Amino acid sequence: QVQLVESGGGLVQAGGSLRLSCTASQNIFSINRMGWYRQAPGKQRELVAALTSGGSTNYADSVKGRFTISRDNAKNTVYLQMNSLKTEDNAVYYCNADDFSKDYWGQGTQVTVSS
Repeated sequence: QVQLVESGGGLVQAGGSLRLSCTASQNIFSINRMGWYRQAPGKQRELVAALTSGGSTNYADSVKGRFTISRDNAKNTVYLQMNSLKTEDNAVYYCNADDFSKDYWGQGTQVTVSS
């Protein structure tokens, strides 16, 4: 069982930056894929960014060039650096650990971007 705890959400003006953190209860270096998802009111949860154990990254088209996913294995933490935030980035952001047959989620952290 992997427990994930997100932090770093909050209120920011459009054009600003936030960094989300996701700390896992165990080593993350062997987890197949770590990812960030988001869900806005009335919308489906969508993948924002993902990072595989081999170091490959994947980003939603809407965040390419603005968001960066990274990890610190020593701290069992995955980060999402979000720059040039837009009002359409408003959502609850969830951390995900995809360990092949098992899928784990954090509780979510709210990101609110004001115009």
